[in-house]
Formats: sequence, structure tokens, C-alpha cells
Amino acid sequence: MTVLGIVAGCGKKNDDFKYLLDEFADLKVMRYRVPGWEELSLQQKEYAYHLAEAAKYGRDILWDQNCAVNLPLRHVVANILENYKGDRGCKDFQDFLVYAKRLYFSNGIHHHYAEDKFVPDCPQAYFAALMEAVGDGGKCAELLPYVYDPALLPQRRSTATEGDIVAQSAVNFYEGVTRDEVEAYYAAIADPADPEPVSYGLNTKVVKEGGKVVEKAWKAGGLYGPAIEKICGELEKAAAVAENDIQRRALGKLVAYYRSGDLRLWDEFNIEWVKDTVGTVDFINGFVEDYNDPLGRKGAWEGYVNIKDFQASERTQLLCANAQWFEDHAPVDPRFRKKEVKGVSAKVVNAVCLAGDSYPSTPIGINLPNADWIRKEHGSKSVTIANITHAYDYAAQESPKSTLAEFAWDEAEIALYKKYGSYVDEIHTDLHECLGHGSGQLLPGVSTTAMGEYASALEEARADLFGLYFTADPKMVELGIMPDAEAYKAEYSSYIRNGLFVQFNRVELGKPNTEAHMQNRKLIAEWCYEKGADRNVIEKKVRDGKTYFVVNDFEALRGLFAELLAEIQRIKSEGDYAAGKALVETYAVNIDPELHREVRERYQALGLKPYGGFINPDIVPVEKGGKVVDYQIVYNDDYLAQMLAYDKLYGTL
Repeated sequence: MTVLGIVAGCGKKNDDFKYLLDEFADLKVMRYRVPGWEELSLQQKEYAYHLAEAAKYGRDILWDQNCAVNLPLRHVVANILENYKGDRGCKDFQDFLVYAKRLYFSNGIHHHYAEDKFVPDCPQAYFAALMEAVGDGGKCAELLPYVYDPALLPQRRSTATEGDIVAQSAVNFYEGVTRDEVEAYYAAIADPADPEPVSYGLNTKVVKEGGKVVEKAWKAGGLYGPAIEKICGELEKAAAVAENDIQRRALGKLVAYYRSGDLRLWDEFNIEWVKDTVGTVDFINGFVEDYNDPLGRKGAWEGYVNIKDFQASERTQLLCANAQWFEDHAPVDPRFRKKEVKGVSAKVVNAVCLAGDSYPSTPIGINLPNADWIRKEHGSKSVTIANITHAYDYAAQESPKSTLAEFAWDEAEIALYKKYGSYVDEIHTDLHECLGHGSGQLLPGVSTTAMGEYASALEEARADLFGLYFTADPKMVELGIMPDAEAYKAEYSSYIRNGLFVQFNRVELGKPNTEAHMQNRKLIAEWCYEKGADRNVIEKKVRDGKTYFVVNDFEALRGLFAELLAEIQRIKSEGDYAAGKALVETYAVNIDPELHREVRERYQALGLKPYGGFINPDIVPVEKGGKVVDYQIVYNDDYLAQMLAYDKLYGTL
């Protein structure tokens, strides 16, 4: 599971390194530094290099998963960017350029976060003329309707409450099948009595052949075979220079899984991967998160390489050492608590390479594996990604305006956040990832897929609530993690302000709130606002025609967080689909139109971009006498140049 968001704070910039590179539409592109790289040994650098190459070879997989039209369109757009000889200064071409940048940022034709299709501002006839000019005119009739017609593939992942969300989704996970057929297929093959169920459907496309529903595996020799062969080749090179035997065994399992498509081997890989708590270099590689699937089964391809920040990891290790205390004191029914918390490990890391579903837009925290039984029996591994959060903060310092000054109620609230906010936000992320996702247990016989299309929003809410509740616990001060008993208030105020109001600058007017992490935040904030109304726990205030949300009773708010955590844990543990659906549809989806209009207008007046993403540094082998003697980090500063280079270097499909 991942935490998406933008956090602030890690001190002031102390040099001239430029973080913010480009801004267009509602997006900004940044770069990040890699602290600790020079302290790695040559072997560790080589290990990271091959893991990064393996990650980048999965790029085409995600593009095709997001929508079948994405790769053919990207090839056409790249051809225009590289070979068009006409006027590039005119408005139409500049509008096309913005579309191209958005296409690359979102890994396809749908917004990376809102999931709606975006359309170029240049006319369709002009786009067609560009294609004609570079020799791709014959593809106009095939591709341009998908680019311009709002009725074709309108949403990457449908969240509609009516109709067939499989048929209404543009993702390339299903073909020629209905939702009922898919669910019946998996119900028929799943063994409800299996205590160690595989993640049915994680690595397949579901199609109909000869009137029968079948799965087509994403594996070597199968779907995405050329890309997976390249990934396996780099993983095998990485295994040869791994830091320890656990890493070598894990990589062997991962390669075997990619070659066979056997989900039991995926589980075996994850069990080995969780054991590696001593290595400095770590990675994610595979079909991982199911947020993009309307049915919550299919894993989007993701790659990540990072190195451990040993000093910053001390706080997460302290949380892990006390994991049983937190589990025992969670405000949930004791039946839903784990009697024995196993194998929880966490660390603060610095990203080295982002790929697939983590590129360019990336999470700031990760907790894996996702299988509940592996978490229960073998544990989980959590990371907070420090250099990404720091890059967001430094890039924000390059802008003269801030959302804090605009949306916080008064100077006291602003001062509290400036004093504690950035640090406490990282602590909340630590709790969310290190302990929240790994907490709790399902009752015997409850399916891991019982929450269906609401699973992601509910699981993120559960982890967020766990973190919010314990952020304010005296235990955090006792452990020396929180600076004092008042610091948590900065996070509570910020969370409510964002969940009820500020985050909706990201959603187009008239559209519902559909992204799982945004749904989670709205669900929590809206539920607490409603349930605490009789006590004025959260107050809506208006000054000079502007709306603000202010926390009046922090202790009561913590109590509300506890109540909602108890209910969402019950829903998950008992598999209460109806109650989960009611929570999400009541509190997480519909946005007040007046508040929505106001927040959009106020945010746009600031001139800020609500979404951010990153380009990667290059890891460059340094040769001497025909032998690699070092691997250097080279920081890029051209967003489109990296995208076009990746097209050539890592294009396989």
C-alpha cells in the first residue's frame, strides 16, 4: 500500500540546486537528490544500477495496462516531438506540447490522479496535420477519436455507481467480459478455506475465448513477454552482485515468478523480500498495487530502487520495536487485533530510481507486501521516502506563495504548522506505513477481496486513522519520537483542512472525488465533521467571503478518529461489504459544489500546481581500462528529454 501526497518541511535550501524544472497544466516536474550515494561500495552501486535498469524496462507495461491506445499514441507523439520541421512557436504547437507533456506524465491519456481523459487544446485537424507531416497520417482515423472524443474511454478506472464498471473502465485488464463474469470466474477458482491464498488475478488479463472466460498471464513468453525478459535479465545481473544471500534468494524467486506467472512464487518472493532488513539497497519490482483496477485485483506494474538513510531510520525502528504495544492499545475490538505482531520492519530511505506506476508521480511512503496472510505470518516492510518529501519542500520554497497562508485560519495555526507540521506529517506517514497497514486481522473465513471496489479507499482510511490516533498518544512523547504533547495538533489541523477542503483543488468542477487516497481523507474528515457537529469539534468559519475549517477540540477529534478506526477495522475484519460501501459513498465521493468552486478559485489565484512528479537522475557507469570502476549519479534537468530517451532505451512493446 502507498501513501500519496505532498508534505512540507526539512529546513531551508542551502545551495543553488534547482528542484523545480517545469510547470504546465495542473502539473509541476521536479528532480530529487540522492543523499548517501557516495558512501555506497562499488558492489552496492552496481547492485542499485541493475535494479534501476530492471525497473525502467517495465515502463511500457504500465502504459499498456492503463489503456490499450496509450503506446501507439505515445509512439506517434514522440515522432512529432523529434521530427516535426514546421513552426514550433505557434500557439497550436505549444498546446500540442502541453498535451505531450501531460501524456508522458500520466503514462497515457487519462489524468494520473483524477483518472479522467484529458483532451488537447489544439484542434483535432492540427494534430492530424502534425501526424501527416511526420509520416503517421495513416494512423489518424485509428487514434485521434480516442484523443478527442469525450465519449470514448472517458475514465481510466470507472467508479460509477450504475452500470458495469469493468466495461466502463479504459484499463487494459479485461476484454470482452462483464463484471459479473469476472467475479463469477474468480469465485469459482478461489479456495475460501485456503489460509494462504494467492492474489488471484494479480498478474493476468481476463478475456473471453470461445465463449469461455480465461486468464492470460503477464509473464515471459506470455503477455508483456519482451519487457519481462529484459527485466529478468537485469534482475539476474543484480543477483550476481547482491549484498546478501537473502537478496539473492528473493531475486531468484522473483525471476522464477516472472518466467512462470505462478503466483505462489510471487508469495515466496515476498516472504524472502520481507526478511531482508539488513541490506542498504532495496527495491520494488512487479505487479503490485491494485488501485487502477475497478475490481481491485490487477496489479499495476511498479519499480522502485532506494538506499537506506541510517540516521533517519532510527525513529522508524523504534516504532517497529514497539509494534506490539501499538497493536494492543489500538482502539478496536480485541477480536480484530493481532495477538502476535510478526516481522514488522521499517526504514527511512532515499529514492534512487522511480519507475512504472511510481514515475513521474510517486508515493512518499510504501508498505508491502499487500497479502494479509503474509503480513500476519511473516510481517511487512515499510519505508518513508525522505528525499522525495524534501524535494517537494525545497521546490515549494522556490515559489513565493503557499497554501498554508491562504487556507489556515489564523497566525497561530500557521505558526503551529511551521513549528511542527513537516516533521509531524512525516511521523504520521511512518505510523501509517510502519504500523497502520500491518495492524489488525481478518476473522477466519473472511476473503481478502471482500471489500471489492471499495477496498483501497477503506484500507487507506484505516491506516491513516491508525496514524492519526497514535500521533497524539503520550507514548510518542515517551519514546522521544514526538517533541512534545502539543505537536500533534499541527497534523490534526492540516489533515482536516485538507480532507474537507483544500485537496479538492485537484478535482474538476462538477466531478466526483474518485481517487482512493483523496476518498480516504474526505471520508475521515467529513465523518468527523458530521459526528462532532453537536460539540462543535470542527467549525466551519467564514471571513471576508472565504471559508476555513478549524479544529476546536483536539481531544474530542482524537476520540472521533478512534470511533471511525474501530468501525472500519470491524468492516474489514468481518468482510462487511455493505457497510464499507455505505461509508465510502456517503462521505468520500460527493463534493459540495460551492466549496468546490471556492477552493478552485482561491488555489488558482495562488498560481500553484496541485500535482507534482519527478525525473530520475541517471546512474552512469564509469570505465577505466575497460573496467567499470564507479557508478556516478548525474542529475538531469530536461523533462521531455528524459521521456524521449526512455522511449528509445527501454521501449520493448
